[in-house]
Amino acid sequence: MIQFDHELIMPNEDLPFKLFLFEGKNGNYERGRHWHRSVEIFAVCEGGLKFYIEDEKYVLSKGEFLIVNSNEVHAVHSPEPNKTIVLQIPLRLFENYFTAEQMIRFTHYSKECDVEMMRYIQTMYEIYLQKQRGYDMQVKGFFYLIMHRLIAVYQETDITEEQLRKNKNLNKLSAITSYVKENYNTDLNLVTIARIFGYSPTYLSRMFQKYAGINFKSYLQDIRLRYALKDLQRSQDTLSEIALNHGFPNGKAFARAFTNQYGILPSKYREEYQKDKKLT
Repeated sequence: MIQFDHELIMPNEDLPFKLFLFEGKNGNYERGRHWHRSVEIFAVCEGGLKFYIEDEKYVLSKGEFLIVNSNEVHAVHSPEPNKTIVLQIPLRLFENYFTAEQMIRFTHYSKECDVEMMRYIQTMYEIYLQKQRGYDMQVKGFFYLIMHRLIAVYQETDITEEQLRKNKNLNKLSAITSYVKENYNTDLNLVTIARIFGYSPTYLSRMFQKYAGINFKSYLQDIRLRYALKDLQRSQDTLSEIALNHGFPNGKAFARAFTNQYGILPSKYREEYQKDKKLT
């Protein structure tokens, strides 16, 4: 399984950023270690959350928020029900304030339980939910107040060489993993990807192992299995068709990889999934 997963974030259709209620609102939820290029704010309105950024643990309570920087490997754990607003801001919106090449960092801690920032985020979300005439202009108004506060209060200007180096490598890896996700069902391999991105296979292999915590072959297979799993749930295609549609050479190779990863044959998984679906 992938240890660090690159997440590709798409803004809301009507906004230049992504605004939503955290998917772990019902509790008993974990999002494993992952990273993305967007800057992310988690604002807890009710309940609490546990965060893990790199090797540090952060516990958020009602009225507190956390800023996750671009390319920071992080995980979220919400054992209890909560109401948390999530704001994901594309990195390019900060381009006039980069302290290094495509890099900007903010402190993780809210300054003395920043009531003003929480008010901006909550009000913006409430306006967005109501969607009254002209809501988009109001929402963007509060968004730029948040952006200004991030720059004026929370930006860190001292960037270490280690932080810069890691950011550059994760930017490279983000481009590669995005390409793999778009072309996973073709005849991809480490040599091909290395040639496309101008690296030696050895260097690319080391990069994957260090920053994704997995080798390239396992990463590619994991992506293929994730998409194949969705087809098992949603389509009526045969196992051989699913295998070929998602980059496996044949049904036998697909069955072997699926069983190794999920502990069950794909045919048995589909059977049990359909039974459970009928019961609900």
